Amino acid sequence: MSLSKEAIQHIESQAVIAAAKPITIEDGATVTVLPEGIRLQSLESFQPMRDRFRGTMATHSLQDFIKYTESHDVVDDNAPVKALGFIDQDAMRATVIFNLGEPGAAGHGDDAAVLTLKPTAAYSALLGVLGKPLSQKDLAEWLEDWLPNLQAQDGETALQMIQAINAVRRMTIKATSQRDSSVGDFSSSRSAMDEIEAKSQDTLPSAFIFTTVPFEGLDVADIKLRLSVITGRDEPQLKLRWVGEEAQREAFAREFKDVLEQEVGGLVPLTIGTFTLGK
Repeated sequence: MSLSKEAIQHIESQAVIAAAKPITIEDGATVTVLPEGIRLQSLESFQPMRDRFRGTMATHSLQDFIKYTESHDVVDDNAPVKALGFIDQDAMRATVIFNLGEPGAAGHGDDAAVLTLKPTAAYSALLGVLGKPLSQKDLAEWLEDWLPNLQAQDGETALQMIQAINAVRRMTIKATSQRDSSVGDFSSSRSAMDEIEAKSQDTLPSAFIFTTVPFEGLDVADIKLRLSVITGRDEPQLKLRWVGEEAQREAFAREFKDVLEQEVGGLVPLTIGTFTLGK
């Protein structure tokens, strides 16, 4: 009796499966020979317990991140796989991978905790108006909303915030024109200059100091805002510019790293940067 091609292939596949043994190659990786079309099926879902603990915990709370890290007993010297932490200062994010291991004893890297600092309500409100053209009404109302966080300045002189807000509300545009004309024996010339100036009946502040905690876990910061007035329209537009923004953002990132070093640096080695698990 002759066998079909399909039957022969089936018999060969069964023989390969029955004889399959793990093969260790030079770099320590383990492989085995299986026929094409075979699908491996994990039985973990049918077991009382999972094969190993894995998952990702994500939070905005620094304290909860610390508690979760401590709960993993990452300081156990007998732990088979090593935990490592990575700090992304640009994103104000920290990631601890509890089973990453180390060269020569790599873990699966699928058990992690991620902390992303969330801006406070006051800091978010500040970021929402920075650099945007605002009407007198919009800026005055924003100043009133965040009055407890603000100080007004005219140069080095402190102003009362109520006075500063009134100055913003009572601002007017003043336009003046000047024309010059001269005539000679062989020539004549004319020039015109228009000057537009924004003034207020009260002393207009040149800057504000916005005091807030930018992110949970960081210290209170004083952020200086320079007030600019845009003329050339029937109504003035106003902008707030963060003085020394880049330097102060970098300071927040350094403080974030210092806080993490203090809180979890003794539990997990921390590295500046991000990590992507290779395939």
